[in-house]
Amino acid sequence: MSLPRLRILVVDDQSSVRELLRAVLESDGHDVDEAPDGASAVERLKSEFHDLAIMDIRMPGLDGVEALARMKEISPETGVVMMTAYASVETAVKAMKLGAFDYITKPIDIEEVRSVIRKFSSRDAEPAGEPSAEPVRPRDVVGSSEPFLAVLDLAHRVAESDATVLILGESGTGKEVIAREIHRASSRVRKPFVAVNCSAIPEGLLESELFGHEKGSFTGAVRQKKGRFETADGGTVFLDEIGDMSPALQAKLLRFLQDLIVQRVGGTADVQVDVRILAATNRDLEAEISGGRFREDLYFRLNVVTITMPPLRERREDVPQLVEHFLTSLAPPGGKPKKMSPRATRLAMAYDWPGNVRELENAVQRAVVLSRGETIFPEHLPAKVQAEDAGDADELPPIGKTMRDVERDTIIQTLRETDGNRTHASRVLGISRRTLQNKIKEYEIDL
Repeated sequence: MSLPRLRILVVDDQSSVRELLRAVLESDGHDVDEAPDGASAVERLKSEFHDLAIMDIRMPGLDGVEALARMKEISPETGVVMMTAYASVETAVKAMKLGAFDYITKPIDIEEVRSVIRKFSSRDAEPAGEPSAEPVRPRDVVGSSEPFLAVLDLAHRVAESDATVLILGESGTGKEVIAREIHRASSRVRKPFVAVNCSAIPEGLLESELFGHEKGSFTGAVRQKKGRFETADGGTVFLDEIGDMSPALQAKLLRFLQDLIVQRVGGTADVQVDVRILAATNRDLEAEISGGRFREDLYFRLNVVTITMPPLRERREDVPQLVEHFLTSLAPPGGKPKKMSPRATRLAMAYDWPGNVRELENAVQRAVVLSRGETIFPEHLPAKVQAEDAGDADELPPIGKTMRDVERDTIIQTLRETDGNRTHASRVLGISRRTLQNKIKEYEIDL
């Protein structure tokens, strides 16, 4: 059985180890990329799919075990082989529990590395079982509301073709998440996914970034460089903030979309590539066309299929799931994630989130930092989110309830909101912990 050609990411802080593995693996016919540390490997995996990562455990900064956990969040399909000079059963077990495919020791035995790759390739080449009715979602695709599921369904349907897709929506709605899902659900999944933010790269450099350049083509071009379209050959290129692209570069992109031929800056040779283009913007492109800032012919070329991302205020029922997802991702490796109190969750669902999912994620990160215990309460949320609670203060107790009943109900509700934390409940109620203890005993409260 012939084994497939793999795209492999070698991660080690020692350049000699990376160079050795690159030389061997490329001679075996694989495509090899390098990363000098765990953080770089995680970022690399965000922009390009790799079949396999071979990664050292002991590295400065983000070590291999922590990087493994994050890589499995980003790309569950990527196999990870850990390597270390500090072999121990405990480390091996921890790595395997986090999803490592296998474990090898240093000094590197090339035949052992080849054996592990053969084992991984053989497993990957085994006949698949019956396809499941529902595609497996990566963990970043979070939501079960009707608007979000409609978008997800459309994304899976367009994934089956190579049609160009234009993804529209407000800033922070998750346009890149859906672009990655289209790539993941397509036949190109084992090839690179390359994301380019057209507004984050200076106009003078964006052409070189996309199309590449030849040595000496401009000051600082000390060597030939392939552009993103070439490095993504066989895969998908996601052009984010396409509405910010200059008119001159729009014309060159239009020509590229017509024939998928790259001509590097300063070069004359034509390079044919095979990539699928996904584009996104939060701008009104029809208004941009009317204002002469965006080419109409490029708009029609990009707009074969349109996916419009719903703002978070139109999918409020997804907020608890998104919060849980963010809390899980922010938990330390092997640690227990924090949780949101019921009242804090209700406030989060009531707020409109003009910055959408990105604003919600930032609020959750802030709350995790501010909260000292295991639970996030309303006071840990931004003031504008807490303001959604203002209406509750004016509500009167039902007619016919005694003050004793009201007090008992208030204590019970506060204890529930604080997950039984009596110290925190006493602060919320504005009484001492001893007074609260006495009230609990007096009212025979047992939660």
